[in-house]
Amino acid sequence: MPDESDDPKVRPCRIRVQREGPVLVDGPVEIELEDGTTVFSDRFRVAVCTCRRSHRYPWCDTSHRRRT
Repeated sequence: MPDESDDPKVRPCRIRVQREGPVLVDGPVEIELEDGTTVFSDRFRVAVCTCRRSHRYPWCDTSHRRRT
């Protein structure tokens, strides 16, 4: 019998959208990339890059920040 904590109806996935920043997703997270490969993070919160400047894409490395 599956554990209730694995049921998406019990705990919805929370996604936070930030202006000029990454998308924050409550983890764990599995992402399928354009080429069909899958990446996984078991962190409790994951920053997903939306600007594509990250050297660790799809994970955000704060490359979107403006340099002064």
